[in-house]
Amino acid sequence: MGPRFTFTTTLWNTESMNAWVFVSLPHDQSADIRDLTDGLRTGFGSQRVKVSINASHWATSIFPESATGRFVLPVKKAIRQAEGIDVGDTATVTMELVL
Repeated sequence: MGPRFTFTTTLWNTESMNAWVFVSLPHDQSADIRDLTDGLRTGFGSQRVKVSINASHWATSIFPESATGRFVLPVKKAIRQAEGIDVGDTATVTMELVL
């Protein structure tokens, strides 16, 4: 098992990527992840992770956001529907790095 992170954040999207919904990781955890995964990240600087929000669990990747220096995590529609959350809502996320 890789390092585990837990944080509470707000779901968001952008007009240019309206079909995608994300959460942003905190700055300090993003910095820790950048240090832990230096040289391990793949295409677009992505890093594989296992994620939980409430009772929902899935595997995906996080991606670096150049504007803020934070990582962002996509939250797919099936998860949002299962957990009754959407853009503007707050969620507590538990995430494990897959190293």
